Amino acid sequence: MERREFFTTLLRPIQKEEEPKTLLRPPYYKDEADFEKCSECEDKACAKACEERIIVIEDEKPLLDFSESGCTFCDECARVCKEGVLSIEAKRLLPKLSIDMLGCLAWKKTICSMCKDVCLDNAIEFAGLFNPEISDRCTGCGFCISVCPTNAIKIGEER
Repeated sequence: MERREFFTTLLRPIQKEEEPKTLLRPPYYKDEADFEKCSECEDKACAKACEERIIVIEDEKPLLDFSESGCTFCDECARVCKEGVLSIEAKRLLPKLSIDMLGCLAWKKTICSMCKDVCLDNAIEFAGLFNPEISDRCTGCGFCISVCPTNAIKIGEER
């Protein structure tokens, strides 16, 4: 276990109460109504194919849960979808994320850069050591959500 992970585990018990999770659809669909076809799918291959294990099935439909990891946009869930709900041609960015300044340790002048360290797109920029902002390079992958010790990163609006 790395030092940073150790400190994160110490912070988890004192975090503010968990807010209801905002769950998103996988980024490979054309129309929300198409997810009605998911009830016909018996094996839920999209969830099984996800290497990061972030696809959860709720009400027989796939959703993304960023509490443990993020989306690599690997296309596997779309490749294995037999019902045609998910397709690589419909690939899109997920909603841009935002940082809640009141909940963020760095905005409170505590050195923390866990979100920046894990960001694959270098979309999180700091003014010096503090005050992180998420730039337009954000793909909404969610990796920063899973590592934030105070749950200060929120899912934004659809693009």
